[in-house]
Amino acid sequence: MFQYIVKRILWLFPILLGVSFIVFTIMYLSPGDPVTMVLGEGATPEQYEAMRVQMGLDRSFIEQFFHYIKNVVVEFDLGRSYVSGRVVMDEILVRLPNTIKLSVWSVLFASLIGIPLGVISASRPYSKVDNFVMFLSLVGVSMPTFWQALLLIILFTSTLGWLPASGFDTWQQMIMPVFALASSSIGTIARITRSSMMDVLDQDYIRTAKAKGVNGSKVTFHHALRNALIPVVTVIGLQFGALLGGAVLTETVFSINGIGTLMVNAIRTRDTMIVQGGVLFIAFIFTMVNLCVDILYAYIDPRIKTSYD
Repeated sequence: MFQYIVKRILWLFPILLGVSFIVFTIMYLSPGDPVTMVLGEGATPEQYEAMRVQMGLDRSFIEQFFHYIKNVVVEFDLGRSYVSGRVVMDEILVRLPNTIKLSVWSVLFASLIGIPLGVISASRPYSKVDNFVMFLSLVGVSMPTFWQALLLIILFTSTLGWLPASGFDTWQQMIMPVFALASSSIGTIARITRSSMMDVLDQDYIRTAKAKGVNGSKVTFHHALRNALIPVVTVIGLQFGALLGGAVLTETVFSINGIGTLMVNAIRTRDTMIVQGGVLFIAFIFTMVNLCVDILYAYIDPRIKTSYD
């Protein structure tokens, strides 16, 4: 297990390097000039050229990229914002708690709803309950997050006046963002749980347990569910990464001061350093979550630990 963890951590470096190169290339080729965004249209040519040199934009693409990577790897420096002049890591860490809180609550809500729905559906395959659960799952997966968020605001804020449309400090402010972000994951988790549970419930040892007179709920939740959780845990880990990405739109719609809102504003102003740092930071969290999910496999199914060793 230790060797496996070390290998995964070593693989983290080329993954993040690839992510950095892709984002850096996209921002480099995107239209717009960050110098103009900083100085405005009224800057003199001398001021313009001086700012380009100060920001390092007079260098070639390769020189800019390797200078950025050197700062990240050697000094753990993600640079400074072109617009505010603040350290990128400081900008991210200020907003990180809201993004993590939104993603964690969303994945917990999605898991607490999606797994029981999948179990219920698998326990009554092809019944009306099963069809209804799968219909709700399909609706949740199909609806775009930003569109659902706008519908929630129209219904619960504009029409009924029950919930605030912005902020993320109180539990009332958290309800709509968490539900909007989690709804797609609920459908995905429910469908994967149903498929995995149906495979496990068809195994010989489950039929043997039922033939011995073991209580049906004990067979479902004690014997079947634990063995069906491997693909479900995988999906939950992937969904957490997807929720981090989906938080960008959710935070924007609900005016939540998180990393997503920071990155959207940075894209508008061509603040390359903020965009690169934000994507790199989210990619790092996503890879670490996947590593934790792989380690969790060994706890759920001890047979996997042997394959790691």
